[in-house]
Amino acid sequence: MVKILFVVTAADHWTLADGTEQPTGYWAEEAIGPYQVFKDAGYEIEAATPGGVPPTVDALSLTADFNGGPEGAQQMRDAVRDASELAHPMRLEDVRLADYAAVFVPGGWGPMEDLSVDVEAGRLMAESLAAGQPLALVCHGPAALLTAVDASGKSPFAGYRLTSLTNGEEIANGLADKAKWLLQDRLVALGVDYRVGEPWAPHVEVDRALYTGQNPNSAVPLAQEVVKVLS
Repeated sequence: MVKILFVVTAADHWTLADGTEQPTGYWAEEAIGPYQVFKDAGYEIEAATPGGVPPTVDALSLTADFNGGPEGAQQMRDAVRDASELAHPMRLEDVRLADYAAVFVPGGWGPMEDLSVDVEAGRLMAESLAAGQPLALVCHGPAALLTAVDASGKSPFAGYRLTSLTNGEEIANGLADKAKWLLQDRLVALGVDYRVGEPWAPHVEVDRALYTGQNPNSAVPLAQEVVKVLS
């Protein structure tokens, strides 16, 4: 069976500028929605995290406020429990990209803490791009691109059209003024062609083998675009 690799944060907090720790992890909607899209399309899922640490789901993403009410929240909690592949990840350094048809990186604030500085994550991102296999990242997931370098020591993503959670959306989240840095700013500094869509509306950018989604509402459409190209 053809496999999709999920590269997931292992962080359970995001360290803010004043040193306080914002509890977090991966955002449930951004992992579970695509997980279900890929499973329904017949793909097998495997996961990898820094150190092979079982990932933490952001408790906020399991609440009724973010799932359309109590029933939706219970359905999301059940879906997280049933996505057993995500709970048993391998180490990033043990990944063989040739074993996978595509790589998917969900967001949440967790990637801002660990994937943004993880050299192994950056290596996988660069190798995936070089291999021409679909590389899809959503919301804060593109933080995994920040340590990627090519043979010349520059970002292989320079010049690529992409998106991520925007500065405006981070401001709306209430954490922009507390953060050490903002993802949009760091990605722009790489020399990418950064695109901004309407706040919280689905927005997907596809440039060659790079697939990016702006926010949680972009996660499922992003996965659907990957399925289209793999079909």
